[in-house]
Amino acid sequence: MSVDLARLASLDLVRGFVAVGRRMSITLAAQDLCLTQSAVSRQVRALEALLGVRLLVRGHRLVAFTPEGARLFATADVAVRQLQDVIGAIRVGAGSRPVTITTSIGVAGLWLLPRLGGFLQRHPGIDVRIAASSRLTDPRQDGPDLAIRYCAPDAAPQGATRLFGETVAPVAHPSLGLTALDGRQGIEALTLLEFDGDARPWLQWENCLASQGWHGVRARGVLRFNQYDQMIHAAIAGQGVALGRLELLGGALADGRLRVVRMPAPLPAAPSAYWLVRPEGPSRSEIDEVARWIVTEAKQADTWPIA
Repeated sequence: MSVDLARLASLDLVRGFVAVGRRMSITLAAQDLCLTQSAVSRQVRALEALLGVRLLVRGHRLVAFTPEGARLFATADVAVRQLQDVIGAIRVGAGSRPVTITTSIGVAGLWLLPRLGGFLQRHPGIDVRIAASSRLTDPRQDGPDLAIRYCAPDAAPQGATRLFGETVAPVAHPSLGLTALDGRQGIEALTLLEFDGDARPWLQWENCLASQGWHGVRARGVLRFNQYDQMIHAAIAGQGVALGRLELLGGALADGRLRVVRMPAPLPAAPSAYWLVRPEGPSRSEIDEVARWIVTEAKQADTWPIA
């Protein structure tokens, strides 16, 4: 049942909650919004008071969704992204011409957007539009200024710049107390988070466990997701163990929202990598600036040690 428009939470409160949900950190959300941590905390608490439920569980330097918070974030994040796109399009019509970057939903949410705030603060005159989609697009044909593609080297478009490879390893929230998976018995006590978005075997638990010689072992439970970033948000919320693409998760690993769970043997190397694709011919100076920034940021993610 919908609420009356007059009783709908203000956009400021929803925006603050979405910012925290995207980063799972009040500190980082405050940086994104150019607000103080206390201001963002007040926005979230005001939204919780309005709804009459807790949306976040706050721990020492960590936050996690409650079930109600996860449900609200799934819808609110999409709505805010749509607002961002529409407002960006209106600004284009008013004379501003943004740099459009197309990439997958997972790369946008986990790698690109967390870094974008810093770029925009340093370059306030450049507008950037993120077109996140599961559909592959080519800047040389489909119109976007830049594209981040995920594919094997032989499938990368000619002239594409390699950004970083992919290291896959189990990851979990520290609250689960996991540091290593060392046998069948340990797996049978866990909930595994499974990405069903594509058929890449190196991202599937069955192949992961088989690589350790644990054929046929069954976990206590399996939660399946058709979007990779949703699976990672569930892992950050402590709902289970996910197969993490470590180069995409550098921020969450560095600030303690996730930790790598070691296995007896490294998982097989992923054959794909991430590539920056640009249109052919002359480009605007703003596109060149954004492209240089993406390449610079990618150098920091090129390798991620598992040990």
